[in-house]
Amino acid sequence: MRCRSRSTGLVGALRCVWPVAAMLATLAISSAEAREIKVVSGTFGENCGASRGNATADLARQCDGLQTCRYVLHESPTRAPSVRCRTDFRAEWFCTDTEFHTAALGAKAEPGSTLVLNCVEEAGAGK
Repeated sequence: MRCRSRSTGLVGALRCVWPVAAMLATLAISSAEAREIKVVSGTFGENCGASRGNATADLARQCDGLQTCRYVLHESPTRAPSVRCRTDFRAEWFCTDTEFHTAALGAKAEPGSTLVLNCVEEAGAGK
């Protein structure tokens, strides 16, 4: 890239550097935004015999592509376990190609329960 600023000295140099700095900032923001939720599986009631992945489509519809997602259980998926069994809910997702996460709601998960999926990279002390 060649800069053709008519100004000389520091002002000319800044006019040449500014577009490059803006481009680098844009690339940094883009790479930070690349950490998005990609749902692998969502299962409601596996501990009670429900088939694994029975809530994957709904979980993916609500959370894929986001950095943070508050997933609220609505109704039990079809072929959900009996009402006598206290069901759990388990979510599995990737944030990058190699960063795998899992989170669960215990055996009292019911419609209205909320599970938070997150791909925001933590910064600060200890990181």
